Amino acid sequence: MRIQLQSKPRGIALIIVMIVIIVLAVLAGGFAYSMKVETRLARNSSFDSDMEILGRSGVELARYILAMQLRIPQQGAYTALNQKWANGPAGTNELLMGIELDHNQLGIGEFSIRMIDMERKFNLSAIRDERNSMILQRALEMMGVDPVDVTPIVDSYLDWVDPDNQKHQQGAESDFYARLNPAAPYVAKNGLMDDVSELLLLKGMRPEIYYGPKRTGITAGRVGLAAGSAPVLPGGLSAGLVDLFTTLSTAGLGVNFNTAPQEVLQILPGMDASLAQAIIETRAGPDHQDGTEDDIPFEQRGDILSVPGMTQEVSQLLGPYMVLQSSIFQVIVEARIGDYVRRYEALVHRRNTSDVAILYFRWL
Repeated sequence: MRIQLQSKPRGIALIIVMIVIIVLAVLAGGFAYSMKVETRLARNSSFDSDMEILGRSGVELARYILAMQLRIPQQGAYTALNQKWANGPAGTNELLMGIELDHNQLGIGEFSIRMIDMERKFNLSAIRDERNSMILQRALEMMGVDPVDVTPIVDSYLDWVDPDNQKHQQGAESDFYARLNPAAPYVAKNGLMDDVSELLLLKGMRPEIYYGPKRTGITAGRVGLAAGSAPVLPGGLSAGLVDLFTTLSTAGLGVNFNTAPQEVLQILPGMDASLAQAIIETRAGPDHQDGTEDDIPFEQRGDILSVPGMTQEVSQLLGPYMVLQSSIFQVIVEARIGDYVRRYEALVHRRNTSDVAILYFRWL
């Protein structure tokens, strides 16, 4: 009994010591992790100015490339995917030959840039009344949107952009949006959209229509898409309105036939899937791959007649919607210092060889 009485307090003491050691170990581990996080945050904070310098340097390089691209003989009259701005192989005269878009070293870091022209999409701001609303209607129909939803969306768009409060037959004005969500009411803009994302505010609009089913994971037969519909756009119903429209183009009704994807070309009057595909294959050259050495961009409007299946009548119908030059470019800059990466976005407007203005610059 005496031995048992002596061992019991020793066992309790041992347990207490182990608990204390575990608690101290946890506290030490937590402190070490906290210090690691604080150190990384401090390091990242110290890189802020360096990162912004890298980001802005990338934008300046993009501006230079866009300006010099216009000075290359025989290339100033068109914008195509085989040119240097699009990371293509063409246009490497003495001004651009040694310039790369990737892994440009500067100080302790590096930056890479990518440019996307906005004229590859249809200018939503050109749809102001019933005369051009057929473009939006055609896009919705070709995406496979349920026919009963097409007219309300088109009418609601027209009500949103027109300056009055007179409702189209199946549209919506401010009184509808004020009641739509009492917790967050809003009014119809009665003006042109500043950003294509405003489409999400329209009566009848759904995420799968705006973003496309591929991004939202919603397939045909679910909300907003006609069950059993036969998709016309390539890749099924993957295209959304955000893939087809922009509010940042300077082309008016036009889209750049040298850069527009097939989905955008198909929404134009007189166009069908086969003709849109033929345009892509013609400009892409023998390998049918955009942005390669054998590309054959359309240098003049009359070159469109070289497309198989194109007729004089169709080319005249497409005339108001065809441009070959782009002016607004989105610039994405990836800045890197060691394993620390930051992305920046800028929008630039190329007016001529000496005027490429920055419209905005921001950290993504």
